[in-house]
Amino acid sequence: MKGKPFFISKGVVDKTFCIRTNIFRKLVMGRDTSALEQQIKEIEEEILNTQKNKATEHHIGKLKAKIAKLRAEIEKQRSKGAKGKGFAIKKTGDATVALVGFPSVGKSTLLNQLTDANSVVAPYEFTTLEVIPGMMIYNGAQIQILDLPGLINGAAMGKGRGREILSALRNADLLLLMIDVEQVYEFPSMIKELYDAGIRLNQHKPDVIIRKTGQGGIIVHTPIRLTKMSEKTIKAIASEYVTNAEIIIREDITEDQLIDVFLDNRKYLPAFIVLNKIDKYDKDRVEEAIDRLNGWRVIPISAATGEGLDELREKIFEELKLIRVYLKPQGGKPDYSEPMILRRGETVEDVCRRLHRDFTDKFRYAQIWGKSAKYPGQKVGLDHQLEDGDVLTLIIHR
Repeated sequence: MKGKPFFISKGVVDKTFCIRTNIFRKLVMGRDTSALEQQIKEIEEEILNTQKNKATEHHIGKLKAKIAKLRAEIEKQRSKGAKGKGFAIKKTGDATVALVGFPSVGKSTLLNQLTDANSVVAPYEFTTLEVIPGMMIYNGAQIQILDLPGLINGAAMGKGRGREILSALRNADLLLLMIDVEQVYEFPSMIKELYDAGIRLNQHKPDVIIRKTGQGGIIVHTPIRLTKMSEKTIKAIASEYVTNAEIIIREDITEDQLIDVFLDNRKYLPAFIVLNKIDKYDKDRVEEAIDRLNGWRVIPISAATGEGLDELREKIFEELKLIRVYLKPQGGKPDYSEPMILRRGETVEDVCRRLHRDFTDKFRYAQIWGKSAKYPGQKVGLDHQLEDGDVLTLIIHR
């Protein structure tokens, strides 16, 4: 016996078509990233199940590159669909320092101690909901300090305004990773959030040059001996990003560092740990916490009592690589009241540009007294590098 014919009304067809179309659009437009996340999970499982040896290292490197590409795509899609505005922060002063930490670690108290800010302090989490800036004056330098909302697990994925917080951190010149003695065990999760957000702490951008070419495949040049990956692995990683390119690797880097170079969205920032609330624990407990942070530069403080803050101010100035240069008019005395703040490595030419746009063209020579001078009053040119405490006289054409 034949079954009855099955009819679908036009309205049902239209509705079904719309549902399928919406699902397709979500996948294509990135509103639903579950498919990409599933791909990442499957690749991660493949890496775990792959025996690690010389024969498989290039395959694992390629899989890592695939994961990095997928994560970058997820972040791109989430950024497109993100609602609300980020933190509007105007950078001022000679440098900007951001306080990073879990909720209720004492960031607001520290900001108030170091600067002229008036950040709200309360004994419960999430007191700070916006970025609160303050200005620390130290050694003649104006150093902007930013108190941001507390970082929570999942921040890199957008939880707790995490994406906005991490974006603000990328614009800083130095990060203070603030924890208390009880949070030492949770510190690795903070580092992971920063790493997942593309922030590389106390690293420099790898010395790698990538030149895309029209043909010829992938050619690798290694002026130095590489010990952490083979040429086959380099080509496997590169093939995920380019088809034809010349790659010059001038330092011994890892697979992850090479992937970072290709993604070209990493931020390399100096950082050190500020261990707060040491006034609440005995000396042995504090030293135990510091030992657990082995490999990190740690400044123990109490934001509440002020203990350790002088050392912290000095460390901030040092890590920012700031130097003071004092200007001396020809035949006159140097002005020690208002130093010019420069970065280590800057030159006489940088001073000229700051003073007046015409000074570089009119420059004749400069005289130097201080650490960078071979003898007092040494005559130098525009390319002379200055050091902290130098006294400088500029001689220009009138």
